[in-house]
Amino acid sequence: MPPRTMRLNSDALALKTRGARLRPCRETLNSMSGQRNFLVQQREPLFNLPTVIVALLGVLALIHGVRDWFLTQEEDVWVLLDFAFIPARYDASVVPGGVFPGGAGADVWSFVTYAFLHGSWMHLAVNAVWLMAFGSPLARRFGTLRFLAFFAVTAAAGAAMHLVTNAGSIAPMVGASASISGAMAATMRFAFQRGGPLGMWRNNDDDAYRVPALSLTGAFSDPRVLLFVGVWFGINILFGLWSSPLTGEDQVVAWQAHIGGFLAGLLLFAWFDPAPREIEPRDDVAMH
Repeated sequence: MPPRTMRLNSDALALKTRGARLRPCRETLNSMSGQRNFLVQQREPLFNLPTVIVALLGVLALIHGVRDWFLTQEEDVWVLLDFAFIPARYDASVVPGGVFPGGAGADVWSFVTYAFLHGSWMHLAVNAVWLMAFGSPLARRFGTLRFLAFFAVTAAAGAAMHLVTNAGSIAPMVGASASISGAMAATMRFAFQRGGPLGMWRNNDDDAYRVPALSLTGAFSDPRVLLFVGVWFGINILFGLWSSPLTGEDQVVAWQAHIGGFLAGLLLFAWFDPAPREIEPRDDVAMH
């Protein structure tokens, strides 16, 4: 945005007559100060994202760009075999000779690395939008290291749920949706709290992301959280019944992985939360 200049109050200019000195009154100075503050606010970025979210989005885009623009189809298949999550890897009856490409190392790291791969640019774009929306408040609350650990744990939980429900499948699973689902669930533990980012009496500073969170039992007593959870599960169950992805592409949604990540984010939130202790809703306190 090009810099803007401030205009002096026209009434103040009119005060400068022959033989008279211009003495700006207190109101004029306050007005000028307010204009300066307005100009500073106008220079704030449109998307004020945490650094870890920007870096994570950059890494996801870089990985997909390399796969899409620089690797041959055969090379990309090897990337999927080594880093995507494939349930057949853990079923000796499916793998010829009992050894799957990637070896024992891939048996471990693919529980997380699949989250850094995506099926298409549209798949990546949809996940990026949800990551910005729900990953940002969580990253502000957790900090960089805790958020990255949370991202990895919820990704692994999503892979574990996918493995249990799709044992022996040779189809590779990719995408960060399990971790994003975990971020959605975790954010609900504090977002609706008074002073929180979605609360009725919310703050506009970083303190909004550090309000005391609801306990697990308290979360299931909050009608707003219950509504969100109900809608979220309903949408994912519909995905499972019709296998109709939001991206409009011919790819099956790994909805079981979404549920695994969501449950992990909801249940394991306290492991990563550095903010004040959790609170229970109180019936004897009137909210006003």
